[in-house]
Amino acid sequence: MEAQENQVALPLRSHTILGVCEAIGEDFGFNPIFLRIPLAASVIWNPAIALGTYFGLGIIVLASRLLFPKAKKAEVVQAEPVSANEQREYAKAA
Repeated sequence: MEAQENQVALPLRSHTILGVCEAIGEDFGFNPIFLRIPLAASVIWNPAIALGTYFGLGIIVLASRLLFPKAKKAEVVQAEPVSANEQREYAKAA
């Protein structure tokens, strides 16, 4: 889980433009390739509509991330390891 906390923001990554497809895929739980392929096909068919749609979705993703930020997960406290020959004192039933 630590690797996810140290990740760079989507728009700042070197392999994305704005990270729109990845952000939508992450929010809805599916692979962003399912958005990237139709978007690439639509760029070939009509670039103006495809780019307008992409930047429009980018504005929507930005607004949703600013209005509804992800809650930070609580840190998990791990119990101390107990050696095999160490005895524990348990509460006794009355």
